Amino acid sequence: MTSTLPARTPGAGTVAPVALVSEHALRANAERATGGRDDVLAADGWGHGAEWVASVLADLGRDAAALDAAVLYGLPGSGATPVLSLRGRALGTKPLLRGEGVSYGYTHRASDDTTVALVTGGYAQGVVRSLGNAATVAIDGRRHPIVGRVAMDVCVVDVGDTPIPRGAEVVFFGDPTAGHPSLAEWTDATGWSAAEIIAAVGARADRRVSA
Repeated sequence: MTSTLPARTPGAGTVAPVALVSEHALRANAERATGGRDDVLAADGWGHGAEWVASVLADLGRDAAALDAAVLYGLPGSGATPVLSLRGRALGTKPLLRGEGVSYGYTHRASDDTTVALVTGGYAQGVVRSLGNAATVAIDGRRHPIVGRVAMDVCVVDVGDTPIPRGAEVVFFGDPTAGHPSLAEWTDATGWSAAEIIAAVGARADRRVSA
């Protein structure tokens, strides 16, 4: 079950990817995130929602000032489960013939006949433009590359011969143990730090909480 955080809910009719934050992961990580000196509530709780994070920590009786942010939020290298994942939806698919290009400037052209999906999530929601032709997404457990330039609200994914229904969930990054692309792949592709990425995504996407 999920519930929308009202502070970041877009207006009616807005198409936006979801920054899903896991209360289960946050609670589990809080038990391990000791000895830190980070301000875990800065930058709106590093994009997770400072008010929500503070309420969970208060319920656990944990002092936010004494926690390690990398462990608390499950950032790459911490060994903890990521709390935030970014998820979009497939708006539809279309065939792409060999030699045809996609998105602005045709920075990607198909090497063979294939199928591409238009996916919600662009640079306005924290899907950094440099991820085009450099990162993958997961759809139903299978990896597919982002191709061409990332647009403001959408990006294009090469799904090959995999049938992708309209509305299918697309995971940009999340928990690698669940088969999701890792946030570390985004840091490698963009040169941004993990903290910068999650803060941007959490501020711009439709943030929701899962139990």
